[in-house]
Amino acid sequence: MTRLIQGNQACALGAIAAGCRFFGGYPITPSSEIAESMARLLPQNDGVFVQMEDEIASLASVIGASLGGVKAMTATSGPGFSLMQEHIGYAAMAEVPCVIIDVMRGGPSTGLPTSPSQGDVMQVRWGTHGDRPCIALAPHSVKEVFDLTVEAFNLSERYRTPVVVVYDEVVGHLREGVDLPATVPTIDRSKPEPGLDPYLPKAVSEGVVAPLAAFGDGYRFHVTGLTHDERGFPTTDPTRAGALASRLQNKVDGSFVDMVESFMLDDADVAIFAYGIVARAAKEAIRLARSEGIKVGLLRPIALWPFPTSSVHSVAAQVDRIVVAELNLGQMIGEVERASGGLAQITGLHKADGSPISPQSLLEAITNRIEVAS
Repeated sequence: MTRLIQGNQACALGAIAAGCRFFGGYPITPSSEIAESMARLLPQNDGVFVQMEDEIASLASVIGASLGGVKAMTATSGPGFSLMQEHIGYAAMAEVPCVIIDVMRGGPSTGLPTSPSQGDVMQVRWGTHGDRPCIALAPHSVKEVFDLTVEAFNLSERYRTPVVVVYDEVVGHLREGVDLPATVPTIDRSKPEPGLDPYLPKAVSEGVVAPLAAFGDGYRFHVTGLTHDERGFPTTDPTRAGALASRLQNKVDGSFVDMVESFMLDDADVAIFAYGIVARAAKEAIRLARSEGIKVGLLRPIALWPFPTSSVHSVAAQVDRIVVAELNLGQMIGEVERASGGLAQITGLHKADGSPISPQSLLEAITNRIEVAS
């Protein structure tokens, strides 16, 4: 059955479908509809909703709930996401699964609370200190908000790490008719075998992610943000510290496959690199350009992090130019330049005034640099 729903509402529905049973959050524009929806949905699904006193406490409650054995989530926007950075690093170091939704608005500081932006994408990757794994998914439609929220929980449980779903205000407040599935494929974290003694929460025998017991399951184990050994207890031994840092990074980077969408790229001479609402404008610009005989295509990263280096490199080897279009002053263009390896010219179309990039401005960015062959 087709339903007309908002992007933020789709996020809440996706979380419930994925098995989320705890939400700890603090309302903030433009993500507040997620908290409002979860406040209604969780009690109906044997879950718990708690409005915390701030964003720091919000993610702390989510980490605690996850260690208690339930899938847990919070939602925020740029200013609140900034406050969550220390706990994001803690969850990454302690390997606690959780999902964080960041509905981006104009910044910095209070900025433009009700306007779209894509200014958080580098903070998503580098906001917390230290080397750590990072998975960030970027939907561009209401249906994809639902789907990628489900996927975020699955990836979080699989890799025992926080996962961020990051999208702009337009996607969050957009209403579209979507067909939502009755059930979705879900992944639950692996747990230790019953009666295992001793239980070593960071011992990796097969694969790179250890089973995680829940508090109350009968296992005694230590959780810390300090560098630790396989028991979870702090250590300053350089060998163990280095091995832990490498394992945390490699458990994601070593197995993550590029999540991208290719649109009309097969014969393209120019590619647009865009995500979120800008990618939708790019698709219309591509149709307009094609009607004028200009061969343009789109590479849309569905996962912003880990960055789709191999996909960008392949496109750069095919086209003459890549136009990086973003609602910021140029955050991902450096990553595209790095990944392209000098194989294509990289130009940017950047906007940070609180209004979206239009298909016409993208078309102009393309046609100003291209002469159509007669």
